[in-house]
Amino acid sequence: MNKVIQKGRFTADPELRQTANQKSVSNFTIAVNRRFKQEGQPDADFFRCVAWGGLGEFIHKNFKKGQEILIVGRLENRTWQDQNGTTRYTTEITVEEAYFTGSKKVKDGEQIPDNDDSTVFGDDDLPF
Repeated sequence: MNKVIQKGRFTADPELRQTANQKSVSNFTIAVNRRFKQEGQPDADFFRCVAWGGLGEFIHKNFKKGQEILIVGRLENRTWQDQNGTTRYTTEITVEEAYFTGSKKVKDGEQIPDNDDSTVFGDDDLPF
C-alpha cells in the first residue's frame, strides 16, 4: 500500500502550468512540523507535492503561501536527465485529495475559525 497523509503549510504560492497535452499540473512544497524535535534537528520537514487536472487548478486558485492544507496521496519516485545529461532523482507526493484546515476567514488581521474547517476536494468532487 502506498498512502501518504500530511498536514502542513505552503512554503510559497502553488505554481500552475500546462503540459504539452494541455493537462493542468500544480507543483508546491509544504512544511510539516515534526512532532518531536531533537536538539540540532530541524523543526519541520519539507515535502514536494504535485496535483494534476482540476485538483491542481483548485489548489492553485484557493491556496497561498503560509496557508495550511491537509493532503492525501501517494509517494512517487521520478528520474530525468538534466541539461548536462546528468540523471536526477526526486521523490514527491502525488496529491489525490486536498482538505482545507484551520481558519479560512480574516477580520482586522486576525483569523476567525469556521464552523466547518474540513472541506474536502478530490479530482472527482470538483465541478469542472
